[in-house]
Amino acid sequence: PGRSTSVLGATAPLHLAFNIPVDAVPDGSQGAYFALGCFWGEEKMFWQTPGVTNTAVGYQGGFTPNPTYEEVCSGRTGHAETVRVCFDPGQVSYEQLVRQVFEAHDPTQGFRQGNDVGTQYRSALFPVDQAQHAKARQVYADAERAFAHAGYGALSTQLEPAGDWPFYYAEEYHQQYLVRVPHG
Repeated sequence: PGRSTSVLGATAPLHLAFNIPVDAVPDGSQGAYFALGCFWGEEKMFWQTPGVTNTAVGYQGGFTPNPTYEEVCSGRTGHAETVRVCFDPGQVSYEQLVRQVFEAHDPTQGFRQGNDVGTQYRSALFPVDQAQHAKARQVYADAERAFAHAGYGALSTQLEPAGDWPFYYAEEYHQQYLVRVPHG
């Protein structure tokens, strides 16, 4: 059934790379949400991207409020492991970030990425508004052509409005996991 409070805790911890609360949206930044497999490596990819101003990992696309990692891994919550990305649109565009998503994983694998298997590892884009949705559809179409040309199957990436699927922060030990465990 989930819970009414965040599993992250009452006070958001500081981001280990940006040194601001993981739930902060820096001035002038926009938000974006991407699911492309295990969120540990994906979050690191984004926090190293020029123009990204904050990141956090969590769960999105499911029906259980404030799920735990164990609940998500059970396959019973419907959530995907998702990265919340804050970015400065003057330095990096939403379109560039979506292209980076399609270049960073195989969006034809369904409910898996490599050895990671389960609904939580599915590919999904959660645009926050109509402008992001239009760009996501455009990049999706480009990726669909490129993957087909390369001999891959159909894309399984879901394109769902973020407003329909709340983002729930993951536990603190998952935030910037690859800073905490560099060889994890």
